[in-house]
Amino acid sequence: MDLPTLIERNVAFAPDKPAIRFEGASLSYQVFNRRIELAARALKSQLGVEKGDRVAILSLNRPDYLVLLYACARLGAILVPLNWRLAVTEQFFILCDTGAQVLVLEQAFEPILSILAERLPSTAVVGLDFAPPCGSSWDELLEAGRGDGRNARADLSCPLLIVYTSGTTGRPKGAVLRQEALLWNGMMSQHMHGLTSADHVLTVLPLFHVGGLNIQTSPALHHGATVTLHKRFTPDTTLSAFDRDRPTLTAMVPTMMQALIDHPRWPTTDLSSLKAITTGSTMVPQPIITGVTARGVSALQVYGSTETCPMAIYTKLGGDLAREGSTGMPGLCCEAAIINDAGDRLPAGTAGEIAVRGPNVFYEYWGNRQATREALRDGWYRTGDIGRCDADGYFWVLDRKRNLIISGGENIYPAEVERVILQHPDVGECAVVGRPHPKWGEVPIAYVIRRSGTQVQQQALMAHVQSQLARFKVPDEIIFTDDLPRTALGKVEHYILRAIQARSRP
Repeated sequence: MDLPTLIERNVAFAPDKPAIRFEGASLSYQVFNRRIELAARALKSQLGVEKGDRVAILSLNRPDYLVLLYACARLGAILVPLNWRLAVTEQFFILCDTGAQVLVLEQAFEPILSILAERLPSTAVVGLDFAPPCGSSWDELLEAGRGDGRNARADLSCPLLIVYTSGTTGRPKGAVLRQEALLWNGMMSQHMHGLTSADHVLTVLPLFHVGGLNIQTSPALHHGATVTLHKRFTPDTTLSAFDRDRPTLTAMVPTMMQALIDHPRWPTTDLSSLKAITTGSTMVPQPIITGVTARGVSALQVYGSTETCPMAIYTKLGGDLAREGSTGMPGLCCEAAIINDAGDRLPAGTAGEIAVRGPNVFYEYWGNRQATREALRDGWYRTGDIGRCDADGYFWVLDRKRNLIISGGENIYPAEVERVILQHPDVGECAVVGRPHPKWGEVPIAYVIRRSGTQVQQQALMAHVQSQLARFKVPDEIIFTDDLPRTALGKVEHYILRAIQARSRP
């Protein structure tokens, strides 16, 4: 058995039922399954994709994103979703790190092709909505497919996704998720949301995130429900979809929910079809929960990470939602615990590190044994997040990973930004921390010590960072200083800088 078997079984039960709706068009389960078959056949016969090969995609949300996911699963191949918000140099690093044999992309992201042709000429290119100069279009590829689109060796134990997370050492790490992780994750989503084939999921989160792909989208398809895809989130289109399309479930990061609540149409939009709005990715401010529940809609919370596929701890529809600030209980198919540095479980009410164990947890960091050993110990994934658990098993997240900045639902590791800033010849030292922001939750702030005799200014340094990193990672402000707070061993004390910024107002 593999994941595409679930799509095939839904065809048997309800072939004409809409599986995916997108921009006014609809794909039935039968058509969706047929397109998966064609894609798998074409990848294998035309591009030589076999078990274990990596296929990258750089695209906004669209139905063929999901077609490609299940086509890779059918072949035992691995999909590498690229974050379209990253800079080209960051995307290129991921392509090199995975050794992607194929890149499937939208024309909007064509600029990456010049560097690809120069430095990775062996990577085949497929254009989703255009014919690239050195490649083929997606439709042409599917038409040319021949032979069998299956691999007899593909099953649930095969890796299916490599999803990159920002790296604490300045380079991102690729979390490898097996097909079985998505299967068990889908069972927990069903348990959390009371998900059935009668549900209609609205997906506005990007599919390059495990949140957009796996909190509701893939579980809905596994259970025979309908998914409406939006290319990307905007408050206007989302509110219109509530009125027009009548979804029963949707998932958003808190900044999206706040944008809806702040919109003038929020009080008058018909939300009566919604069973719940699910949120997570960061600690959720209580006013956002209150803003949703005041409209008669349940606000559910999920805690997890790329490494947990992402579902690990959640509040359940119809469950106890009265414990303010709680992110819920461990999921149906996994365990969670609060531990100390030695890995011992701590008593109820004691703060410690959150650890997760279960079949939904990632297999390894791609090509990074040391990082894998540090994160996975005795079967437990050590999240690095600090939390507590009460006597009834409900969890609270107290703090995030030690220097992590979460801006608009996107993870930013200071080490990654610091690495780029330090490449500037006029910079001697630097430290990056988060500053509270009313819209994005946090934004990065850089403290910089200039090299002696240099006078680099903020604008020039910003331009340098912008050329190397995604826009959301670029510091909102650069503060030049003569010194940084340090430990006795000379290590910069980020927590002191964070405390300073926590008292600041944008």
